[in-house]
Amino acid sequence: MKKIDRAKTNGKAKLEPVHSVKDILRRELRDFIHHVGRVALAELLEEDRTALCGPAYARGQTGPHRAGSAVGELILGGQRVRVKRPRARDAQGEVILPSWEEFSNADPLDERAFEQMVIGVPTRKYERSLEAVPEDIPTRGTTKSAVSRRFVAASQKQLDALLARDIGELSLCAIMMDGIHIGNHLILLALGIDDQGKKHVLGLWEGATENKAVCITMLNDLIQRGLDPMRSMLFVIDGGLGLRSALRAVFGKRALIQRCQVHKRRNVLDHLGKELHPSISKALRDAYTSKSDVSAKKRLKALAQSLKSDHPSASASVLEGLDETLTIKKMKLPRLLERTLSTTNAIENLNGGVRAISRRVRRWQGGSMVCRWVAAAVLEREKSFRRIKGYKGLKALRIHLSRNDEQLGLDATLESAQRAS
Repeated sequence: MKKIDRAKTNGKAKLEPVHSVKDILRRELRDFIHHVGRVALAELLEEDRTALCGPAYARGQTGPHRAGSAVGELILGGQRVRVKRPRARDAQGEVILPSWEEFSNADPLDERAFEQMVIGVPTRKYERSLEAVPEDIPTRGTTKSAVSRRFVAASQKQLDALLARDIGELSLCAIMMDGIHIGNHLILLALGIDDQGKKHVLGLWEGATENKAVCITMLNDLIQRGLDPMRSMLFVIDGGLGLRSALRAVFGKRALIQRCQVHKRRNVLDHLGKELHPSISKALRDAYTSKSDVSAKKRLKALAQSLKSDHPSASASVLEGLDETLTIKKMKLPRLLERTLSTTNAIENLNGGVRAISRRVRRWQGGSMVCRWVAAAVLEREKSFRRIKGYKGLKALRIHLSRNDEQLGLDATLESAQRAS
């Protein structure tokens, strides 16, 4: 929409844009709300000062007295704004009004900056993402460096809280573990599943590689925070040798290891030409969906034998860790739960969320920065966690784990008796 300005330039009418009625009303309503808010704040602060010092110009007052006004700062819309505040003093110095103390102590800026960064707002565009305030209100705290400092502080706080979580009361029955590469760093993640099928991020650990020493450090940290090493637990992993060795070293036979069947299928197919992928993939899928672990094992051995002559590496890959790919099938759990716990898909989805958020960073400045961003990402994803598919069958898993503990107890008793005799 255009209008003709009566002031002419070079004999021609000057055209200027006219804002729509909706834009004008929106701006005026916003300014009106800010104005009313400032008036209400001023009245509230003046009421506090009156209650403390008495009415203005009153005589014979003892105790605190009025001391003019000063400029202060409060948080509004994700930024610091300057407001005028009344002052009071006594013999010891300035007396802070109760309402001002309450409002000024609440500093949500770190949380606001953290949320904006996590959802993808870059630091240089932070100010543009905020609700505008009237032009007559001075603001600050929206520069790139200020927002970055707040994100560092908030993400470090989140990381510290994550690493200190008490997991002793979670009633975990399964733990999924996997590593994710961020820059030049490897971050190990642990995702716990409790008896109700709810998922919990248990922690993260940084290392150069997924070796046994790093994995043992991770497991010991979980134990220190409440994980019981004397209770059997299902561990679903991708098959890394370091993690498997660490689980055996720390938990022994109480660690029931399930190798991810999706990772195993990928490993096998990597040794074959693409023309064989459909048929071999179907053969593996049929084996893993067999009714029993006996029939599944028989099919997998037959597949390995058929590949042995022309594709020995693929054959060896099928047989490598074969029993651990069928751990969950030996438990005879409900089909839907068996399907859920036979792969690391749950933690892979978590890793996908980490990658989506961390790829916004162009330059990594050390492992601390990586850990802070990963913590921010996993905690953001944790907000949308849902219970695993087939969670109603977890009671059967708990029964199987208890039976494993009983059997290990009996074996230990028999071994002690044999030594005594």
